[in-house]
Amino acid sequence: MPGRGEDKQDCLSRRAQQQFPDALIVHRLDMATSGLLLMARSPALQRQLSAQFEARTVAKQYVAVVDGCMATHSGAWQLIDLPIALDWPRRPLRIIDAALGKPSQTRWQVVSVNALACSTRVALAPITGRSHQLRVHLQAIGHPILGDALYAPSDVQGRAPRLMLHAQLLAFEHPATKEPLTFSSLPPF
Repeated sequence: MPGRGEDKQDCLSRRAQQQFPDALIVHRLDMATSGLLLMARSPALQRQLSAQFEARTVAKQYVAVVDGCMATHSGAWQLIDLPIALDWPRRPLRIIDAALGKPSQTRWQVVSVNALACSTRVALAPITGRSHQLRVHLQAIGHPILGDALYAPSDVQGRAPRLMLHAQLLAFEHPATKEPLTFSSLPPF
């Protein structure tokens, strides 16, 4: 979706609509996040796909490179369960807020640790879908994403040329055929 200001009018939805005028957004990514997102070709399909996201039947997996060497926990998935709220004075930023935050859960798993670079590649599977959820959750547990201009301290932000967050997998049921579909995209980092 286009952002506010003339410099933010070029976006994927506009480009897709140049080729497919009926394309409608179902699933969005933060502007700096790369990878898969989902669009529908009719309002009815958009509603059906959106319902799958609301029912949490869509499998989503991301990969990120974060600051620090995280414990591997023997390859087991871990859970971040911290409520997220809009940081009103610093919009569009989000914060962890036990009183006003909405329930937010992210599963994570260590993929590899680079002790030399003091970084960790993690797989992330959001259960809920709050704005900036993965970025806020990782920052909250002390491992901000490299290159994150919003939530990482300047030294961590400067360790990568971009936000090291990529939507690598989407799996859902085709709304018309009911066929299970899985799409994957390798991260560019």
